[in-house]
Amino acid sequence: MIRAVPRLFPLALACAAALPAARAADESFTLGTISVTGKRAQLGAMPSDQAGSTVTRQDMQQFNRGTVGEALALLPGVTLSTNSRNESLVYVRGFDARQVPLFIDGVPVYVPYDGYVDFARFGTYDLAAIQVAKGFSSIAYGPNALGGAINLVSRKPTRAFEGDSLVGAAAGGDRRAGVNLGMRQALWYAQAGFSYREADGFRLSSDFVPTATEDGGLRNNADRRDRKLSFKLGLTPNAQDEYVLSYYKQDGEKGQPPTTGTSGVRYWRWPYWDKESLYFVSSTAVGAVETLKLRLYHDRFNNEVDSFTDASYSTLKKSGQGSVATGRSIYHDRSTGGAIELESRRLTDHLLRVVLQQKLDQHREVDGNALVNTRYEDMLSSIGAEDLITLVPTWQLSLGAARHRLRPDSVFGLSSSYALPPPSSATNLQAGLFHDLSPVNRVYLTLARKTRLPTLKDRYSQRLGNYVENPALGPETSLNAEFGFQGRPSAALPDLTVEAAVFQSRADDKIQSVFIGAGTSCGPATPCQMRNVGKARVRGLELGARGPVLPWLEVGGNLTLLDQKNASNPDTRMTGVPDRKFFGYAVFRPAEGVSLQATLEHNSRRWVNNTATLAGFTLLGLKAGWKPLPSIALEAGLENALDKNVELDAGYPAPGRTWFAQARYAF
Repeated sequence: MIRAVPRLFPLALACAAALPAARAADESFTLGTISVTGKRAQLGAMPSDQAGSTVTRQDMQQFNRGTVGEALALLPGVTLSTNSRNESLVYVRGFDARQVPLFIDGVPVYVPYDGYVDFARFGTYDLAAIQVAKGFSSIAYGPNALGGAINLVSRKPTRAFEGDSLVGAAAGGDRRAGVNLGMRQALWYAQAGFSYREADGFRLSSDFVPTATEDGGLRNNADRRDRKLSFKLGLTPNAQDEYVLSYYKQDGEKGQPPTTGTSGVRYWRWPYWDKESLYFVSSTAVGAVETLKLRLYHDRFNNEVDSFTDASYSTLKKSGQGSVATGRSIYHDRSTGGAIELESRRLTDHLLRVVLQQKLDQHREVDGNALVNTRYEDMLSSIGAEDLITLVPTWQLSLGAARHRLRPDSVFGLSSSYALPPPSSATNLQAGLFHDLSPVNRVYLTLARKTRLPTLKDRYSQRLGNYVENPALGPETSLNAEFGFQGRPSAALPDLTVEAAVFQSRADDKIQSVFIGAGTSCGPATPCQMRNVGKARVRGLELGARGPVLPWLEVGGNLTLLDQKNASNPDTRMTGVPDRKFFGYAVFRPAEGVSLQATLEHNSRRWVNNTATLAGFTLLGLKAGWKPLPSIALEAGLENALDKNVELDAGYPAPGRTWFAQARYAF
């Protein structure tokens, strides 16, 4: 990290990050939130000058969402899926994790090699909120937020000494536990957390029909183990300044269930999936009207996948070249970077921010004999500015622009030999108009031209000899437009919150696989290549409402309708995302401290390729809760209570009926 710092900061002015906090008390780490304008939002909410949604800590607990992927599925416009690597995927309005990257406290944490993350590896126990910006998002997120951004906001203590703990169990030998402790003093604070989850697998639906690779019951090779440690130390010398050092360590291990189909069967295990991170974030007042903010970070990603010959998982599969020749594929990825931001209120009715960011991504592949067979390095640079203009007290205009540059620094592969490709660049432009109809109701109109620069895998991966590299691959672009409403429109139900949005995104130069010559499947004889040839259009409607309708009854839900079209090839389907999604719930409180909850989730069918679809499904969830004391909560329930046989990807069935029970204690 020290070697990279001089390359990261020539000189900078910057843009801002600032705001919301968590729902009950100011327990969110406010330096870790991202806002376009800097206007403080309601505790735990998305800044009202962004087009997006938030999952609060209360939501994660109420709906028993232990992973970030499960929590995000609560939101309109967000779809949960999976893939053949047993990874949890998230789509935001049809955009995947490469186009809607993941951040922790505003720091990018996606894997440098391919831009993806496994959302099941990130737990929610130490989070205060999850922000999801859609389409129009702050330029402070930096490059690659083509369809938005997902930001995990960590917790911050509010009292001199506080804490909470969790123990639980679920079907499939699932065991979970966690503890958070916090201290807050006049000039400093500290927050620490530890969580653990382990499972033997998960139970399939009784409607599942056994196949040659899956006999039903407990899903084969679906065990998992995840541990997470987090620590934050903050210094607050005065009311304006704050300096925070954060450390995260995640250790994971998992099996990869084989497909239940007859082709493409893999017998893989991941002996480790580890991430270690060190972040420094600060905010310093510079005079009366300027604020300087700094983010520095270093991420280490280490993982290994072992390929076996059969379901006994005893003999490594030795085929191909390089890392595959030993049956072991070992990745070591590193990200080192930072941002300097300057916020100024010097001009009347203007909140101006400028931000400079740089990020060094490194990817290294090692085989089982400790031989380095691949090494890539990229330097990502970004400079941008945002200005919030108060036209009149009820009208605000937000303008933003950013320039991103990708410079390849190193390309080495045992099976590749070519010179470094030239740098590539991309420009983002955006505007948002916000109007306050009343103190609690707002409408907005946003337009954003966003980009995604190609990943290392997009440009260099040969995919076991089936692809030809394309080092000169260019960026994807999208034009995102949205009109929406956020607020509390009912005087009769003043606590009922409502959100609505209509939107359209047009993506150009999408990175897609094409055949170099004639062919029907990518292979050594008929290779493919990643090229900027795709065009797509996604438009849709999102509606959501929640709140108490009676003293003993709370209801809520959201609806997403999508219309997806492959504009470059209308006969080719858009895959992985259903056109209709609904989530609803009701909570009945018959007595003090007692709650009964029902949830209903529906997904319409989704295409998996140009000719096949996965059936739509409707899932019912039930939960009962009891608080014998204000500090103790006991819960038990059923997920997929009707035991539906569901697939989120072809050949990879989801859990059937699953029971759970847990206890929480807070002090």
